[in-house]
Amino acid sequence: MPDSSLPALGRLTRLVPRDVWPHEAHSFTPWLLNNVDVLSDLLGMDLALDVAEHPVGGFSLDLMGRDEATGEVVIVENQRETSDHAHLGQILTYAAGTDPTTIVWVAATFRPEHRAAIDWLNARTDENTRFFGVELGVVRIGQSEPAPSFRLVAQPNDWEKTVRAATSQAEATGKQLLYRSFWSRWIEVLQAERQGWSRATRPPRDSWFSMTAGTPGATYYTSFTKRGLSSELVFESTDAELNLSRFHALETDQARVERAYGQPLNWQELPERKATRVADYLLDADVSVEENWNHYLEWLLDRQTRLRGALAAVGGVPRS
Repeated sequence: MPDSSLPALGRLTRLVPRDVWPHEAHSFTPWLLNNVDVLSDLLGMDLALDVAEHPVGGFSLDLMGRDEATGEVVIVENQRETSDHAHLGQILTYAAGTDPTTIVWVAATFRPEHRAAIDWLNARTDENTRFFGVELGVVRIGQSEPAPSFRLVAQPNDWEKTVRAATSQAEATGKQLLYRSFWSRWIEVLQAERQGWSRATRPPRDSWFSMTAGTPGATYYTSFTKRGLSSELVFESTDAELNLSRFHALETDQARVERAYGQPLNWQELPERKATRVADYLLDADVSVEENWNHYLEWLLDRQTRLRGALAAVGGVPRS
């Protein structure tokens, strides 16, 4: 007879991923897109994934986004089955076509030779390129709902130490400390007022804060610049011609955009750079003047809201 004084514990059961997600593109990829926190926590990044089935040549990359703490491009390739050579080749093709900093390969299980390939790539590529192998697991306790149980099986050397150091180290300068404090306040504003704009939880110590625009190679930024505080849409694909094409497509509707925005915007073709930009500025704003932070935050929220509304009025952010 069971001892009623002892705690009753369930049994952990491992499930087959394809039984939970019947189709990779139609069920698993959309699920990961909407549950990116699972991958974020595992990798120690503030991931925002916003592009599914991104075309690269004749192939389709599963997911693309960025690390919101750094603005770096992240790509994710999914596989519900055991890792294979075909997906390894696809990952390298996608990396060449999107120029990411972080490349994540998710598979049900990894063959030893594919783990070795990821380790080799991390050893041979530069320090600004990172490859991860993530093993896809699903578990259930008793009759509970299935729960994800991802496991990191391949990563850059000393990645965990790097994450811990980045999380705990003191800022190098007083200015960086101010930026981090200000963006922490900005994140609080977004969480309270505009939750769909950003999933960031860790403020950067840089002068800028990025938010995905829902289109690959297009990003909303709020930044402290030499002019002051800025609210921007930046086209920053690795393809300079695409950036220029998108900029000109939007510029064609400049009158309608600015009418919806409520005032003129600053249109910057930036011929010396690959990127192009549409911006508004609060002149002479300085992060060092902390008594003005509430005003700065109100200005950013207003200008970003108006910018996004103006773009929606002309059909959204151009994709080509």
